[in-house]
Amino acid sequence: MMPEQKTALVTGGMGGLGEAIARAFHDAGIRVLVTHARDEGPAKEWLAAERDKGYGFTSYDVNVADFKSCQRMAERLHADGHQVDILVNNAGVTRDATLGKLDKENWDAVLRVNLDSVFNVTKHLIDGMTDRGWGRIINIASINGIKGQFGQTNYSAAKAGMHGFTKALAQEVAKKGVTVNTVSPGYLATTMVTVVPEDTLARIVAGIPVGRLGQPDEIAALVAFIASDAAAFMTGSNISMNGGQHMY
Repeated sequence: MMPEQKTALVTGGMGGLGEAIARAFHDAGIRVLVTHARDEGPAKEWLAAERDKGYGFTSYDVNVADFKSCQRMAERLHADGHQVDILVNNAGVTRDATLGKLDKENWDAVLRVNLDSVFNVTKHLIDGMTDRGWGRIINIASINGIKGQFGQTNYSAAKAGMHGFTKALAQEVAKKGVTVNTVSPGYLATTMVTVVPEDTLARIVAGIPVGRLGQPDEIAALVAFIASDAAAFMTGSNISMNGGQHMY
């Protein structure tokens, strides 16, 4: 158990894996802030639904692809009295197409949200962690950033880039009590995956040795461990959890 309550910021925290990570932190006694890009109404509905389940989160509206938007968010949360001890860079989008059909707009959109966001958010929070001598940065990448995926040059490049960022930053802050790690999930039972055509989903599951999709709660438990004091010796690592779909 951590000696005092820590505060975690989870980008893209309203749904899918981000939601599961936010709940896992809450269950561990950590104060949780989540970012979102939703309209105010749906965001309030989500927060209310989580409160009904016993989860009290604070939310911040931000465009993680925009540096100045992230700067303003950092200023707001500091003005609200928060210091971020744990940062989970989870926000992401897909815009799949083979390279021959992929236009510049959809290349840029994926790189900006999935990769630039890691710099945009971390840049404004890292100094507080190093000044306090304790911090955790966890970057959520993907199995496809390791092995690649047909029709995902943009997404695979962004997710691979996230781990390059992880390895470099880990070296910069290791002696200041801050760890930086990547988690690379395989295919999970989230809306983004389960809405694909039934035959496509069947092919995905057939390629996973354990014979099923992963559960967001399984990844969230791993993230919660990496954020704990027990994981202080782990930094610069890329931890895969993919049901054996890609072993390396």
